[in-house]
Amino acid sequence: MSQGRCSATFVTVMMLCLLVLHSQVADAAVYTVGGANGWTFNTESWPAGRRFRAGDTLVFNYSPSAHNVVAVNKPGYDNCSAPKGAKVYQTGNDNIKLVKGPNFFICSFQGHCQSGMRIAITV
Repeated sequence: MSQGRCSATFVTVMMLCLLVLHSQVADAAVYTVGGANGWTFNTESWPAGRRFRAGDTLVFNYSPSAHNVVAVNKPGYDNCSAPKGAKVYQTGNDNIKLVKGPNFFICSFQGHCQSGMRIAITV
């Protein structure tokens, strides 16, 4: 009889864990960077007023012959430079999940970051 109660408690705990995990995944949002204009110049202020969470997805839409997206660190963001080994996205329709903490992205094409093609998001 004791074993039955233990099994039922275990199953209940596992179901609650699955429910919590499912609700966290269901809450993830998808944001198109720059809105209808996409990833382009002067998008630096685009994150303002938005609330982001870990697991949310940023969609970067752009012409791959004209732009790219580079995940950088704070110095790379501040200096508009891609550090060695930085992840470069160049499909023109990149989906990037946000991680907890600071997330920095720039376009590494000459002069683009300096023209506001960069965003900083803290989750």
